[in-house]
Amino acid sequence: MAVEELKYIIALGCLYLNNSRKVQTLIEAAGSAEKAWYQAAGDYKEACLVHAERELAFIEKHGIKTYYYQDDNFPHRLQNCPDTPVLLFGKGHLNVNDGKFISIVGTRSATERGKELTRRFVLDLAQKVPNITIISGLAYGIDVAAHRAALEAGIPTIIVPAHGLDRVYPATHRQVAIDALANGGILTEYPSETEPERLNFVARNRIVAGLADAVVVVESKIKGGALITAGLAVDYNRNLYAFPGRPGDISTQGCNALIKNQQAMLIESADDLIYDMQWDMKPSAVQTEMEDLFGNLGELERQLLYLLRNAEDGMHVNELVATTEQPYNQVASSLLMLEMESFVKALPGGTYICRK
Repeated sequence: MAVEELKYIIALGCLYLNNSRKVQTLIEAAGSAEKAWYQAAGDYKEACLVHAERELAFIEKHGIKTYYYQDDNFPHRLQNCPDTPVLLFGKGHLNVNDGKFISIVGTRSATERGKELTRRFVLDLAQKVPNITIISGLAYGIDVAAHRAALEAGIPTIIVPAHGLDRVYPATHRQVAIDALANGGILTEYPSETEPERLNFVARNRIVAGLADAVVVVESKIKGGALITAGLAVDYNRNLYAFPGRPGDISTQGCNALIKNQQAMLIESADDLIYDMQWDMKPSAVQTEMEDLFGNLGELERQLLYLLRNAEDGMHVNELVATTEQPYNQVASSLLMLEMESFVKALPGGTYICRK
């Protein structure tokens, strides 16, 4: 993109702050951002143009990447959203299109249980899903717990702030933001000098929702930013999931409401999400071992062994039928074959456990 055109895109964004639809309409009607600029009306045009020139200097000085909504490098998931940002600014080693993207959101006043649940969920996803990227907003509570878990797991994480790339908010999470630049990075629609104002947080939630294949709410009160993101996920036809909480627990009332109103699917683990998304799991050490031990078995037998190896107390035959979605007689026949080969053991009452 020509630098001059980029300048007018930024200037239009300044003139019509938090109104990306207006900017898109003007550019598409005029045929270019420069033509749209000269046709636009506003009391602050001169100031916005000066700001755009400063932003160009900031972009060049700090190696900022730009993503224009009409260009091929723009996040294709966001292109399908009616209120997609016109321009995004990025810093780090960002991959905004390839792989699988999960946004994890929740309350800022997260419980220790919620933070640990987030950590274990992300670590489990990292082990089982190829090319997974975790998205969140760096806020206190669940957001930063998700980023930290992604960094711990060594998978990419994308931070979507409500301000420009000249600052980190909250400042106490600065090191997390810096660490994310090495594997993932920061992506925002706001130019430098933009303060983290309340309205910006609401607007950025649409990027958190739209950038992902699915949105997961870990903890949320009955009102809050996480529920705004959840509503946007529904509007954008993204899969929405929520971890349930105990009745009467204030920190999870929002999650329970999403599940009760059938807006979100209840999940308790990464496996629940992977199964519902119909994602293939990458080979783990256990799966590789199974390939070596059970490579000559049929698909159903291998699936049954996988389930039983991960069930500490075994599984009832009816559970195995429901989980595999195979006819009872086929499951029973496969279990008998596995029992004869000493791979599984039948317990009284129709429960099976894995021997190896």
